[in-house]
Amino acid sequence: MHGSHSRRDFVRSVSAAAGASFVAQLADARDLFAGEVEALKGRYEGAQGFPGIQDQYMLAADVTYLNHASIGTVPRSVHAAGLRYRAICEENPWLYIWGGAWEEAREEVRRKSAELLRCDPVQVAITHNTTEGFNVLARGLPLGPGDEVLYSSLNHPGASVCWEHFGAEKGYGIRVFRFPVEEVGGMSAADVVRIHQEEIRPNTRVLVLPHIDNIVGLRHPLPELATMAKAQGVEWVLVDGAQSAGMIPLDLRGSGVDAFATSPHKWVQSVKGLGLLYLSRELVETLPPFWVTWGRSQWKGTGRAFEDYGTRDLPEVLSLGDALDFQRALGEARKDGEYRRMFLSLLEKVEGTPGLTWRSPRTWEMGSILVGVGLGRGGASQVADRLYLEHGICIRAFPAPGLNALRVSPNLMNTGEEVDRLLGLLSEAGV
Repeated sequence: MHGSHSRRDFVRSVSAAAGASFVAQLADARDLFAGEVEALKGRYEGAQGFPGIQDQYMLAADVTYLNHASIGTVPRSVHAAGLRYRAICEENPWLYIWGGAWEEAREEVRRKSAELLRCDPVQVAITHNTTEGFNVLARGLPLGPGDEVLYSSLNHPGASVCWEHFGAEKGYGIRVFRFPVEEVGGMSAADVVRIHQEEIRPNTRVLVLPHIDNIVGLRHPLPELATMAKAQGVEWVLVDGAQSAGMIPLDLRGSGVDAFATSPHKWVQSVKGLGLLYLSRELVETLPPFWVTWGRSQWKGTGRAFEDYGTRDLPEVLSLGDALDFQRALGEARKDGEYRRMFLSLLEKVEGTPGLTWRSPRTWEMGSILVGVGLGRGGASQVADRLYLEHGICIRAFPAPGLNALRVSPNLMNTGEEVDRLLGLLSEAGV
């Protein structure tokens, strides 16, 4: 008996020592990244725009990347920090997975995510992407025969297909209405609210909408839409925030929406395979989890109950916190001002290029740095393919009837010269 106790004491002492060493290494890696972020912050304080920010990224020299709305690019410092975390954890994989040494670091990422979303950390789940968040909702909300889920043609498939699947399984109905995308150039916030209000019926229990849609970049006014929908009897207003988190300032606490799912690998520029899901306090308490594993009782009533644990790529999760720190160092207000300047410049240039048509909102308040450029002739898909194969320009085509547009979504590292080159090639091709 005495020997058994001794062995257990020995294992505890070894585990404690290993854990302390691991935490110390992790702290050193975190401090190194924090110093890099502080230097970045000092670099841009008082500067106009973000001069030289291209050096912070790893984009190939022969690629003009104007497709950040599809997937973003990770800053060098965030990428390097993630490699350091992975090297540390592979020194002792058992401790990495099961030792608990990453608990506080992971919860710090949750707190930073809540700061981005402006909500309580208890309302945030760290998921894998926007689609996972909507699957949690489509499967878990108490909907059945006679209930309706409503969304427009601007809704992304990642926030749509799950409703079709679980609606067929649970018996609730789906209704999709055509959004007048050809009219967005002159729309006000009141127009967007009115369009949705006219579609709501007495049995509409769920309204799903993008904060910023992924086709023409229309900014949906969340507080006004939520207030209107709740007054019409809608129980849950659910938002696809894949194109807004990291691009524009957010305030979910004051938005009135019940859920907001996003993919920070776009505008937050985190590593791929990470998502965030915000839930109202009611849904945090009542929504069943998509993943069920150990710890369910201790996590009930918190966002962590909706996360995929046991085994999780924790270096990846910590890298999300670093990406958030990187964006915070750039400054939310400074970023918003630069995106606005880029938006207005792009609008002026497109309207000054023969054969091209602006297909997005005409004000920054209703728009975003994701814009649609209509082509007079030539199929959008064929033009996009040719631009990439012949010139290394990466954009997205939307060849929908009545639209035939190229989606251009630059970020802070893109220059005016890159945009000019794109528009010049389109003008030369006579599209």
